[in-house]
Amino acid sequence: MDPQHFALLNEARGSLPDGFKVELSGDTIVMLVGPSGIHQRNLLVVRRQFDAHSPSDLVPSENTDLVSPGVGKSRNPDLTYLPAEVLDTTDDQVPAETAVIAVELVSPSNPENDWVGKLRDYPIMGIPLYLVVDAGLKTVTLFSRPDGGKYHRREDADFGEILSIPEPFGFELETATLLPYS
Repeated sequence: MDPQHFALLNEARGSLPDGFKVELSGDTIVMLVGPSGIHQRNLLVVRRQFDAHSPSDLVPSENTDLVSPGVGKSRNPDLTYLPAEVLDTTDDQVPAETAVIAVELVSPSNPENDWVGKLRDYPIMGIPLYLVVDAGLKTVTLFSRPDGGKYHRREDADFGEILSIPEPFGFELETATLLPYS
């Protein structure tokens, strides 16, 4: 994407009032609604496990804009882990390729954003791991090994099962306490 075109879209995104969560995917501006209680609780369950196994040089960040101007993408995962020095900025955006993982909790109002849009965008943006927690389907899915604009590995677990999270975290994600939407 032309950097000037991306800059114009990004400027439009930045001019919205506070409280709006907005993402860019090519020429598409995606506006998101606020999360539910179950969403927030499930995010905490997942985050506590990642925090316990995160290397000391990585820090968690919720709702940080990950940008890839060269491919026209700006996404805002529910949770990501970044090298600490990347957040030594007053800017509200960081380079997407510095993210080690993007974690998304699927919104019941727009599941296609997580299962289609972000699954397409995150490997192009250079994010090595993508974890999708879907309380509607009662599943957890890890995508890994990005190459050529897509992830080449997919691992699924139902709520109640264990999902292996690779290095740099290297642990078994417990899903038994995740709450379903139904």
